[in-house]
Amino acid sequence: MQGFTDIHTHILPGVDDGAESSGISIEMLKIAWKDGIRQIIFTPHNKPMRHNVSPQSIRKITEGLRQKAVELGMDFQFLQGNEFYYRSDLSEVLDNQKGCTMAGSSYVLIEFGPMDDFEYIRGGVYQMLSGGYRPIVAHVERYQCVLNKPGRVEELKEMGAYIQINAGSVMGQYGPNAKHVTKKLLKQKLIHFVASDAHNMGKRSPKLSDCAAYISKKYGEDFMQKLFYENPKKLIADDYI
Repeated sequence: MQGFTDIHTHILPGVDDGAESSGISIEMLKIAWKDGIRQIIFTPHNKPMRHNVSPQSIRKITEGLRQKAVELGMDFQFLQGNEFYYRSDLSEVLDNQKGCTMAGSSYVLIEFGPMDDFEYIRGGVYQMLSGGYRPIVAHVERYQCVLNKPGRVEELKEMGAYIQINAGSVMGQYGPNAKHVTKKLLKQKLIHFVASDAHNMGKRSPKLSDCAAYISKKYGEDFMQKLFYENPKKLIADDYI
């Protein structure tokens, strides 16, 4: 199946701060389909001390959404995941199958607090690697410790972490600081994935095409292909990137 793969989305209805209803989810899927997205990993938030949607419910809701999408002529490939807010027992949560890795692979999407210090993020990455997982650091451009010193991303990558940025940040939707950092990271080829992190039908909608075109023009077609096609394909297959 050709088309973009969006590895970070909040499209499932009523499970987090993303789509509030199945009607909004369908409208978001229409935007994604029109934009050329054909594979979507649903990554609802999973946070400590919260009532998080279970893997079983994620699969059930996904199947209901799949049926509605097919009826409307949108033959997506839907896959399950979570965006985990990092905590020290996250490996145990995953070992006990209380959350979803990315498309059933060893890759795990992890976010940190925007003001977390770099040593805490570094320690979290190390702990996930030690547990046998491949951590993807979500929207790395949001973390203040990275905004202050973008070179720290290279250290995370060298440790074995995978790096994801949001398409909207590249396109300047979240201010000049995020745009500046993402452009610097792209120039240094420190990024593995670009995703929408879609939450709604407006500013945070599931769109990747404009960003892909920009990256292709600015940083090369081959690099764009890796970010939007090749690396997501390897993730789904649980291959090394």
